[in-house]
Amino acid sequence: MTGNVQEAREALGQRLRELRRATGMSGRDLAERAGWHESKVSKLEYGRRPPSEADLRAYCNILGAEPELPELITTLRNIDSAHVEWRRVLSGGTKSGQNKLAKLAGQTRLMRIYQPYVIPGLLQTAEYAEEILRQAIEFYRIPDDLDEGVSKRLERQKLLYRGECRFHILIGEQALSTGVACHDVMAGQLDRLLAVIGLPRVLLGIVPAHAYCPAPAMNFVMYDRRVVVVEGVTAELKINQAREIDIYHRSFNSLASQSMTGEAARTLIRNAIEKQREEQP
Repeated sequence: MTGNVQEAREALGQRLRELRRATGMSGRDLAERAGWHESKVSKLEYGRRPPSEADLRAYCNILGAEPELPELITTLRNIDSAHVEWRRVLSGGTKSGQNKLAKLAGQTRLMRIYQPYVIPGLLQTAEYAEEILRQAIEFYRIPDDLDEGVSKRLERQKLLYRGECRFHILIGEQALSTGVACHDVMAGQLDRLLAVIGLPRVLLGIVPAHAYCPAPAMNFVMYDRRVVVVEGVTAELKINQAREIDIYHRSFNSLASQSMTGEAARTLIRNAIEKQREEQP
């Protein structure tokens, strides 16, 4: 389970705890009135046990908090549906995952991407994408459709030139030097970034290594204000609660305000290219 899903469950539990404490009722009293073992309340409120919809109804009925029930149930359903195992996402190979991303992107007017460690798929060269997908196939032990996956990833990049979608892409300074591939491939990928900076519908920012965000963020993609997709090691988390999307929006803005764009970004990239060439055997 990704940390994000557990954090969401803990946040839901905290909300239940706040509702109970607001009435002055103890956890023991609530458990007794609900007909539960007294330890169940603690497990629910600290995210150690996921609640059921019946549990949420019991909380609200006992505490007289019925108006809170619809939002609590929506939150629970979002948590249950958000955690999608990578094994299921990638069971059809890398091409299947690319198709799903392309469909979602095609319905979006503004896509905001934050990737701290590697170059995002929309900006990858064929050689860089091949290394990324090859390693994913080996690591997750999924069907080997490398050529199709790379082809589909490059095809998805047509979104940068066609349609109405605009892109605000942030990459961490670390991504310029992460050893995804050999020096030649890395230099080619960095050169590609220099070309991307000139695209009319793309704003590329590089977040310096010393930048700080109050909400430490892993890589995520925002599709308008409809959904945020967060990729973890073992699962993909889809977030569509407006309140949570607002937090990701603030996180992105915090990172964007510290990012380097235009000529400052070009200078960072050129320095990284020179370093790749210096380190080449």
